[in-house]
Amino acid sequence: MAIATMAAACAALLVGGCTAQVSGMPPDSQIPPQAPVTQVPEAPPAHPARSFDGLDARVKQAAESGAELTAAVLDRDTGGFVSVGAGTQFPIASVVKLFIADDVLLRESRGEMELSAADRDSLGVMLRSSDDSAAQTFWDRSGGNAVIARTVSRYGLGGTTAPSNGRWDVTLSTSGDLVRYYDMLLDGAGGLPPEQTEFLVGNLARSTPTGTDGYPQRFGIPDGLRGKPVAVKQGWFCCWNGGNQLHVSTGVVGADRRYVVALSSLDPSGEAAARQNMTRAVETMFPGGSI
Repeated sequence: MAIATMAAACAALLVGGCTAQVSGMPPDSQIPPQAPVTQVPEAPPAHPARSFDGLDARVKQAAESGAELTAAVLDRDTGGFVSVGAGTQFPIASVVKLFIADDVLLRESRGEMELSAADRDSLGVMLRSSDDSAAQTFWDRSGGNAVIARTVSRYGLGGTTAPSNGRWDVTLSTSGDLVRYYDMLLDGAGGLPPEQTEFLVGNLARSTPTGTDGYPQRFGIPDGLRGKPVAVKQGWFCCWNGGNQLHVSTGVVGADRRYVVALSSLDPSGEAAARQNMTRAVETMFPGGSI
C-alpha cells in the first residue's frame, strides 16, 4: 500500500456542551475530557504512488467542512493513495470490532479457541449491527488489550494503540492504519485465512441501517456512495475533546473490492448534522457517487 499524504488544514473546532451518549462510549471520569490527539508517522510505502484524477484536491476540499476530518483512499489495483491527516490518531469507537472479530476468527482457525453456533451469530451481529454486548464478551474472552497488541503486530499498524483504560471503544488508530488493515485483510497478508476473511467482509457487506442501539449507521461511505457495493464498519460516540461528535466510516468499495476508504470526523454540531457533514464529505470526494 503506497502512502503519499496530502496535508490539509482543518477548521478550528468549537467546543460545545454535548453530554449525550451513543454507541458504547460513555465519556466518564476514566476518559480525560480533553485527551490529546497526536500525530504519528505514516506507514512506509509498499507500492508506487499514483494519484486519482482530481481526488487529492477534492479530499482537501472535503476537509474544509468545519469539522476536523481525516480521510484516506486506496486503489488496491494501482497502489494509488490519497489522504488528508492519515497519520492523525483518533478513537475508533466501534470500528475496533473489526480487530476483535479478526482476532477471534484467527484464533479459532488455529484451534486456540472454540466458537459455538451462537458465538458465530454474535460475531455476525457485532459486525453488521455494531452490537456492543457481543464486543464486550469477545474482548473479555480474548484478553482485552491483548487483542490490539496481536492485531497491531500482525498488520504492522504503527499508528494504532490500545486504550489506556482498557475500554475497547477508545482504542486509538489512524485513517492510514485502517486502510492498511483492510488492504492486508483482503490480501491475506495479516494471516486471516480466506474462509474467515469472507465471513468478516461478508457481514460488513450486510451492514444494517441502524445499530443494535438504534443509532443510524449509514452516514459517510454508505450514503455517500449510494448504488455502489460497499462493506463497511462504522463508529460513533459523543463527546470527545469537549462537545464534539465523533464519527468514523470505513470500508471496502466496489464489487471487486478495489477501493478502501476510511474517514474520521470530530464535529461540534449535533448528531444528525455531524452525520450529514460526513456524508457530504464523501460526496465531495466522489461526485456522483463514483470513484
